[in-house]
Amino acid sequence: MRRDGRAVDKLRPVSYDLTVMKNSEDSCCIKIGNTHVICTATIEDKVPSFMKGQRKGWVTAEYSMLPRCSTTRVPREHSKNTISGRTQEIQRLIGRTLRCAVNLTLLGERQIIIDCDVINADGGTRTASITGGYIALYMACRRLVKLGIVPTLPVVRQVAAVSCGICEGTALLDLTYDEDKDADVDANFVIGDQNALIEIQACAEGKAFSTSQLMQMLDLAQIGTKELFKLQTEALSLA
Repeated sequence: MRRDGRAVDKLRPVSYDLTVMKNSEDSCCIKIGNTHVICTATIEDKVPSFMKGQRKGWVTAEYSMLPRCSTTRVPREHSKNTISGRTQEIQRLIGRTLRCAVNLTLLGERQIIIDCDVINADGGTRTASITGGYIALYMACRRLVKLGIVPTLPVVRQVAAVSCGICEGTALLDLTYDEDKDADVDANFVIGDQNALIEIQACAEGKAFSTSQLMQMLDLAQIGTKELFKLQTEALSLA
């Protein structure tokens, strides 16, 4: 039994609040346990310079943690005039995995920016950003169709992400911060519908892990993302 009473293969409670940001095209606040992330979508009728002339669009992301989303204050990165390596790595992860959800040619020469702002952090902020970011992205693409800007929905794959880990020899799904900081192995899985693997990040924290343990975590990740797909679909049906 885990510290919060969950079984090894259970997610924390998951919920979505849609259109929480009234000035953005579309938005979603995803809550997974005590990790809460606001994901907003912005549509721009332009693409980055390296995409010009290719007759297709782009999806990118930015990620940040609000100063008191954690137990100790996280300094605003702009106050240090730099973006940390962690932030760059996470926002690149979010952007490239969400691009797997979209046919960029169908999107046309426009860009969708997904902003992910962590307002409460308790482990799994990057995976929550991807899972909630997909909802904001889907709603933005659906808006383009409703407005007649694109002829057909450019979303071609559902995408969700979840963390897993090995704690005291046991594989666990959806780690809290306390579980994550003590884990022997920390892993993140980004999975598309029909069990399409999009990205796997796994790191041993001082103790190597086996192929068998990796597969145990993958099995848990597939259980978790299957549930997240269901919840995403339910949320989008109400939007």
